[in-house]
Amino acid sequence: MTNVFDFKGVLLDGTTKNLSEYNGQVLLIVNTASKCGFTPQYKGLESLYRQFAPRGFTVLGFPCNQFGSQEPGEAGEIRDFCDQHYAVSFPLFGRIDVNGDYADPLFKYLKHAAPGLLNTEAIKWNFTKFLVDRNGKVCNRYSPTTKPEELVDDIDVLLTR
Repeated sequence: MTNVFDFKGVLLDGTTKNLSEYNGQVLLIVNTASKCGFTPQYKGLESLYRQFAPRGFTVLGFPCNQFGSQEPGEAGEIRDFCDQHYAVSFPLFGRIDVNGDYADPLFKYLKHAAPGLLNTEAIKWNFTKFLVDRNGKVCNRYSPTTKPEELVDDIDVLLTR
């Protein structure tokens, strides 16, 4: 059976990262963008990461330019922006597509495992979030309007299992 830990991604520095390296951790996987109305959520995501990392939690950010061209920068620009404005220390991957013919395989899997409203799989905008348990099972999908701080209880529950 496939789970999140069966996938891999390419980090902003160009190295390939097997998600199996996160096996046993709770993950929050997010499609991000630097020029979006939701971009300030980077602050909340970083806060969650710092709060829960010692207990086995990681945020994985996947920049995406499919919504209003709100992530136009190359890898170095994305990293610099996140460092300078939000001191992001959680892993950031290279820019991907989350919908369409070229959608990243991980996001195809996430969307199928946790459909959105009315059982639709398409991601509607930047900062859609997927919460994954320690076994790689997708437990929940959150809309871009859901603020990171609203996930504290759900994350805590998964970390105490």
